[in-house]
Amino acid sequence: MPDSDAIVAELTIGELSERSGVPASALRFYERKGLIASRRTVGNQRRYHRSALRRLAFIRASQSVGIPLSVIEGVLEYVPHHVSPTRELWLKASECWGEAINTRIATLERMRDQFAECVGCGCLSFDQCQLVNRDDKLAGQGAPPPFDS
Repeated sequence: MPDSDAIVAELTIGELSERSGVPASALRFYERKGLIASRRTVGNQRRYHRSALRRLAFIRASQSVGIPLSVIEGVLEYVPHHVSPTRELWLKASECWGEAINTRIATLERMRDQFAECVGCGCLSFDQCQLVNRDDKLAGQGAPPPFDS
């Protein structure tokens, strides 16, 4: 018979879902991906260590800033499943992902500015507009395009 401390330290899938706000289907998906782990009871029911709550918080917070699940998975593979992600892990992840986030922000700002410029012009020309015809490889051959319809 398991000791009472082990039972207290575990959550059912319903309890984990309720406490974390993550649907049970997502919990099962995360488990298949190896992001969280459970043990199975004699009746084949999942039991999650309470540290899964912090792992889920780490996953959801990371996803909310656009970090792909595959990248999150790469970080969490170094943290044992029964151990909560630490403040140090958050800081390291922030350092690693900060540059990628800043690059994404800069790209989005350029896209916003380019779109605002294009909308201001209103031409939507296939000959000149970079939003309509980005990286036009045939532009040097003049208009119309050298293809027969």
